Amino acid sequence: MVQGSGGGFGRRSLLQGAAAGSAALALPTLARAAPAQTRGGRPSADWGVQVGDVTTSSGLVWVRSDRPARMVVQTAATESFRNARTWRGPVVGAGTDFTGVTSLHGLPSGEQIHYRVLLADPDDPRRTGEPVSGTFRTAPADRRADIRFHWSGDLAGQGWGINPDRGGYRIYEDMRRRNPDFFLCSGDNIYADNPIPERVTLPDGRIWRNVTTEEKAKVAETLAEFRGAFRYNLLDDNLRRFNSQVPTITQWDDHEVHNNWYPGQLLDDDRYTEKDADVLSARSLRAFGEYFPIRTLRPDGGGRVYRVVHHGPLLDVFVLDMRRYRDANSPGRQTDDPQGILGAEQLRWLKRELSRSHAVWKVIASDMPLGLVVPDGKTNFEAVAQGDPGAPLGRELQLAELLRHIKHDRVTGTVWLTTDVHYTAAQHYAPERAAFKDFEPFWEFVSGPLNAGGFPALKLDGTFGPEQPFIKAPDRANVSPAESPQYFGEIDIDGGSGELTVRLRQEGGEVLFSKVLQPGRVGQ
Repeated sequence: MVQGSGGGFGRRSLLQGAAAGSAALALPTLARAAPAQTRGGRPSADWGVQVGDVTTSSGLVWVRSDRPARMVVQTAATESFRNARTWRGPVVGAGTDFTGVTSLHGLPSGEQIHYRVLLADPDDPRRTGEPVSGTFRTAPADRRADIRFHWSGDLAGQGWGINPDRGGYRIYEDMRRRNPDFFLCSGDNIYADNPIPERVTLPDGRIWRNVTTEEKAKVAETLAEFRGAFRYNLLDDNLRRFNSQVPTITQWDDHEVHNNWYPGQLLDDDRYTEKDADVLSARSLRAFGEYFPIRTLRPDGGGRVYRVVHHGPLLDVFVLDMRRYRDANSPGRQTDDPQGILGAEQLRWLKRELSRSHAVWKVIASDMPLGLVVPDGKTNFEAVAQGDPGAPLGRELQLAELLRHIKHDRVTGTVWLTTDVHYTAAQHYAPERAAFKDFEPFWEFVSGPLNAGGFPALKLDGTFGPEQPFIKAPDRANVSPAESPQYFGEIDIDGGSGELTVRLRQEGGEVLFSKVLQPGRVGQ
């Protein structure tokens, strides 16, 4: 595995000191769950730190203060912070809910970076709070270096929140112990439309007990409520510890706003006084940009979520946004659908960037599955497939165009990763089984949820010839995390051979399914 400089810190040795270092994080209390307010004392970073969109030489460091403060970041090769480099960040205040991001650049590739964030009084820089520390690895520039990352999604869904009796979001501790280079979160980070009750009675009579906050007692409509929904997850010790040690690549999906929403929709939901999905999504996107470090998205909600994150010569991650540019959910039988699920501009971008990529592996992070039939009510469909196994129709037309481009432009090494459906599965697509045949075979892997209800398996649509060598799903809807395992996926890329190994794991780390893919080959 990757070895770093500065005291020999590498993937395995990092774990030995990780728990002790992360224990120094100041833990937020429920009394502090409300938006920060100016008061006496020194600034405090009780919500921890996180790093996002790490490349071979850069990364974004995030923090939240409890009052207005100047963000200062120090980086070094060792935990002693000898010969530290100092980065002067923004003054954080109420305009961004006291969150801030500092961009780091010119970092050494493939190295363990130690960082700490100090919050200083804007009027008296000598008055600083206790530093909050973290660490991350930059992407390797060396083709021979190994890479490991995890992916999953769906957090605090269906009212299953932080349960202290279970140890909170303990799947994050399972992932942290495996020490990935980064974590790809494939959406549904907050379930803005799912309030968190104090307690739920399980079918066997046991009581599920949640940590609760004022903002999560109802659906999110105001900016303050969306901010509170993102902040809720940071009450979990496991997640804050994970954030301090594992960089993230984050995307969003429907539950950042409302179940199955699309642009222009007016909600038919009596819980809402604001029913315009565009208004709600703009507020959510602003809070999303405040609470996650994303290179292409500003804290004011400007910019975009879709992007490519270059992780050295072995890997590019193409992060899609299948929510903000889609057309309305429908029966999906259109013979012409230029908007589709990506929008015309995002599709052009994806085709162009895939063709430009020189990475051995091109992971396409899709917040919605491709061949699974995801219904929206009785007649409409939410994802790409709509259950007709014949020639592409509706949103399938965009997928067909993309797959055709990948084949004819000779783009190799594409792997699709997704979540959304609250179970785990492996799906292989091949033209000899398909109605549409102008594409090369490829794999799609499904994993999740992180902490949400489990749901039964969905049907496969035969248009692109999928088969399902593995699936694990509950047999009834909304099975609690206390009754059904939660899931995450793991990708290992071997620097010597270039082989990519996919492992579908469940909470606790058990491997349920694995598949080895060879670099530069088609028909796998």
